[in-house]
Amino acid sequence: MWVGAALLSAMLLGLYDVAKKRSLAGNAVVVVLLLNTLFSTLLFAPVILDAEFGWGLFEGTALASARGDVGDHALVALKAAITLSSWLCGYYAIKHLPLTIVGPVNATRPVVVLVGALLLFGEKLNAWQWGGVLLTIVSLYLLSRAGSKESINFRSNRHVWALFAAMLLGAVSGLYDKFLIANCSLHPLFVQSWFGLYQLIMMAIIAFVVWMPRRANEPFRWVWTIPLISLFVSCADFCYYHALDDPDAMIAVVSMIRRSSVIVTFICGALIFGERNLKAKALDLALILIGMVLLCIGSV
Repeated sequence: MWVGAALLSAMLLGLYDVAKKRSLAGNAVVVVLLLNTLFSTLLFAPVILDAEFGWGLFEGTALASARGDVGDHALVALKAAITLSSWLCGYYAIKHLPLTIVGPVNATRPVVVLVGALLLFGEKLNAWQWGGVLLTIVSLYLLSRAGSKESINFRSNRHVWALFAAMLLGAVSGLYDKFLIANCSLHPLFVQSWFGLYQLIMMAIIAFVVWMPRRANEPFRWVWTIPLISLFVSCADFCYYHALDDPDAMIAVVSMIRRSSVIVTFICGALIFGERNLKAKALDLALILIGMVLLCIGSV
């Protein structure tokens, strides 16, 4: 069950990246991210209100949440700060880099999560899962090398560095999710709904301090794909937390499966954005698919 939820989350994450790429073209990054956090918070506002006031509207459904104490909210606020830092770096990167480069670099995140899961949570993988992980790591490395042929210097390009920072912070966020749900026993929907609200507050402050004084140099225009960013990421995270809530779920495998979203971004990068150097990346994508199959076989 948790494997299926992780796979659905991966597909939605790919569509989320596509919506971001379209929305950020020639647009103000800070405002787009602010609106993303706003729409995401509005989507989960009924969940927060239902839990806080005990209305019981979602009792017995997947949208039933729980209340938390001050300590719980502090933990979620820290989660919001980590994730928002990753998103800020990632938004600036995806605005200036091809999706067929962003996808592969983001896809290396499970390597960091895997090491962290082995060290922090004592997770153990079976032979099928190790085969899938190792094959995926190799394929992502080859895919990243193919992406480097896009005339982008990985050592000096600041947007590439922002992309790597987003990847590392995202890995930290993934490990922290496992800690919140498995070790702190926080309700997954409590984490998702409240961290969105805390992100909105943080982004409002950032927009006022960073964007407002220089808004003439970084104008904003409405694009219809902006609300789709919130819809896709909220649904992807819902599936993700649902997967983590399964006691048999392993964060290393869930994170690896979610990174198969690179397949969606690859296809959309070719069909929608007309990106180049696709032939050299096709074999690597096939290896990723095989790696995902091995992970799924070893997890059911």
